[in-house]
Amino acid sequence: MNNYSMSMEISGLILAWFLKNERNLPWRKTYEPYQVWISEIMLQQTQMDRVVEYFARWMKRFPDVTTLARAKERSVLKAWEGLGYYSRARNIKKAAEKLVKEHNGTIPENYDALLSLPGIGPYTAAAIMSIAYNRSYPVVDANVERLFARWEDIDLPVKQKQVHNHITGRVQEMMDHAAPRDLNQALMELGALVCTPKNPDCANCPVRNQCKALAAGTVAERPVKGKKNETIDIVMACTILKKNGKFFIQQRQYDDVWGGLWEFPGGRIKDGESPENTAIRELLEETELQAGSMVRFKTVIHFYTRYRVTLHSFLTDIKGDAQPKLHAALQYRWVSLEELEEYPFPAGHRQLICKLKEL
Repeated sequence: MNNYSMSMEISGLILAWFLKNERNLPWRKTYEPYQVWISEIMLQQTQMDRVVEYFARWMKRFPDVTTLARAKERSVLKAWEGLGYYSRARNIKKAAEKLVKEHNGTIPENYDALLSLPGIGPYTAAAIMSIAYNRSYPVVDANVERLFARWEDIDLPVKQKQVHNHITGRVQEMMDHAAPRDLNQALMELGALVCTPKNPDCANCPVRNQCKALAAGTVAERPVKGKKNETIDIVMACTILKKNGKFFIQQRQYDDVWGGLWEFPGGRIKDGESPENTAIRELLEETELQAGSMVRFKTVIHFYTRYRVTLHSFLTDIKGDAQPKLHAALQYRWVSLEELEEYPFPAGHRQLICKLKEL
């Protein structure tokens, strides 16, 4: 069987499977381009169940491009809180503003025009063109890479350019036999539900008879991965400063990690420094405020890309009329415990707020 005939056979089998097993996802109801765009950005490095939850809240708050463009950045970041990679949320906001200005609030049906929008790269542009507009653009994510690595028993890392280009070409060939929207989604769905990273359900795979890795007994070894990045540990400390029943928070600078989010003042622990002394030093350096008696609060751990961040926290009150002078933030607020919910925080600081509510 030649490649053309094989592509046609595999396309038919996968599409038949997809017709019976397609998940009922909210952006699939109408394939409205704005919804497809937002879902694609949310789905980057986030599990489907969480995305569905966030997507529903997002669409209730920002139902269209114009509403999003007019929204305050703080409300956009707040709606994104918990998904991480906050530059994506800021880019969504910037892209919406550009769409209103240059495209009357509509998503262009043009690949190059999509690429010109902040935060939209080749993958997302292809996904919008294919899924929203049913145009012939291959969408190759980790699920699709895994499928082809097993079907063809590819013994090279799938992230290598030559392998990625090969897989992209194979998907393009398959589009000769199927609607792009259906094919791309069917491939990704099959990888997500059947050809999973661990314990794939080969017995229920519609193309198991065409899978070279299954025949060779190498399914568990595919895809071949590149060198794994090591986890980098970062240890930090912060001060939860309270005055007259309100908490001090400050907004991070935009060119910083978690730019634009709010936080309790703090920073990284230096060699030989205790967490408490770090909290005292960082408070003074960032605000010129003198810490009072420090009470150890909670220590939380969260992960950010390659980093494992351990965050120690301390409670202290401040008396008198001393006013903060900011050296590492854009602005500050004194807010009540309830008002903390109105501001977007990095994951570690959000955990601390949850602990404060338990007091």
